[in-house]
Amino acid sequence: MKKFLALLVIAGVAATAAGGASAQNRAPAPPSAIPPSGTPTPAPASPLDGTWRGTSDGGSCNAPLDYVLTIESGFVDGSAYDTTARGPVPNPNKSAPPPPGPGLWQIHGVAKVGAPFNLLSLASVKGPEHRRMQLTARGDASGLVVTENSGCRRTARLSRS
Repeated sequence: MKKFLALLVIAGVAATAAGGASAQNRAPAPPSAIPPSGTPTPAPASPLDGTWRGTSDGGSCNAPLDYVLTIESGFVDGSAYDTTARGPVPNPNKSAPPPPGPGLWQIHGVAKVGAPFNLLSLASVKGPEHRRMQLTARGDASGLVVTENSGCRRTARLSRS
C-alpha cells in the first residue's frame, strides 16, 4: 500500500510538471489595438457644446419648465424642472388625493448640427407610473429651441450660459 501511494505521488508530481511546461509554451498574446502612447483620442467638439438654460411657456398644462441642458461632444444630458409642481398635501376630507404631477424630467439625446434632433425625456415619479416624453430640439440663430411633441406641448427657448 505504501509503494502504491508513493507511485501515485510521483505520478502526480510528473503530471503537474508536464502541465506547467505546456503552459509555458503558449503563444504570446496579440498586440493591443491601443496606441503605444496610451492617450485616448478625444471626441470631436460640436458647435452646440456648452450649457444651455431657459424657461418654457406653460403650454396646455399652464406649467412652465426650467431647462438646464449640457451638450458635450454632441451628447445631450440635462433636466427640466416644473416650478409649479407641489408634493403631497394634507387631505382633510378623506377622499383619494390626485396623483402628483412630475416635477423633474431627465433629458438625454444626441445633438445634430444644422438639423432638428430628438431628445428623450423621462419623468421622476413614484410608483408604477412611468412617464416618457419625446422632445424635438433645433439650433436657432442665437439659441436652442426645445419643443414637446406630446403632453403639454410646451416650447422653450434656451440660451448658452
